[in-house]
Amino acid sequence: QVRLVESGGGLVQAGGSLRLSCAASAGTFNRFAMGWFRQAPGKEREFVAAISWSSSTSYYADSVKGRFTISRENAKNTVFLQMNSLKPEDTAVYYCAADWKLSRTGDYDYWGQGTQVTISS
Repeated sequence: QVRLVESGGGLVQAGGSLRLSCAASAGTFNRFAMGWFRQAPGKEREFVAAISWSSSTSYYADSVKGRFTISRENAKNTVFLQMNSLKPEDTAVYYCAADWKLSRTGDYDYWGQGTQVTISS
């Protein structure tokens, strides 16, 4: 079982930045692909970004490309999502997820509880 705990969410103005963190309990963290997803009120959960276990490959949703950066520190069992130039439409609960396979879809085995990100206009 893998426990994921997100942090770093909050309220910022449009144009601002936030850095989300996701700490994993698993000792095998460095073998997992990690993803970030988000769900806005009244909308389905959507893919944001994902990174391979080695950091050699990363994927981004078109809506965040050039503004968000996913990274990881395997020695600290942590994955990050640096979010810049934030827009009101980025407002959502952000979830991190872990799986053995890198994917843009939501079929990850392990999920965190989420952290709220609110962008004011």
